[in-house]
Parts: sequence; structure tokens; C-alpha cells
Amino acid sequence: MSGTEKSKAHAEQAKGKVKETVGRAVGNERMTGEGHAERAKGKTRQAKEDVKDTFRH
Repeated sequence: MSGTEKSKAHAEQAKGKVKETVGRAVGNERMTGEGHAERAKGKTRQAKEDVKDTFRH
């Protein structure tokens, strides 16, 4: 996995986790949903890069 894509994936997951946690703490369902979506996007990006790495080696 390229370093920049790996960093982006982890950053998205972390940002999503924080947003989701804050949303739950303040009772904001929209923020919770956005955080969940960002985490999913980060996981998808990471999975895509893992597949690319598998075929490279």
C-alpha cells in the first residue's frame, strides 16, 4: 500500500470515529451518521489498496 493512500485511509477512519463519538455524545444523529460514513469510506479505501498490493506482489 502506498504511504499516502495508507495515511489517507487511516486519517479518514480516525476522523470518522471522532465525529461518530462526538455525535453520539451530544445526541446529534446527523453527525453520528456522517462519522460512520467516513469510517466506512476509509475502510473501503484501505481494502482497495490491499487488493492492489496483493496483485503487485
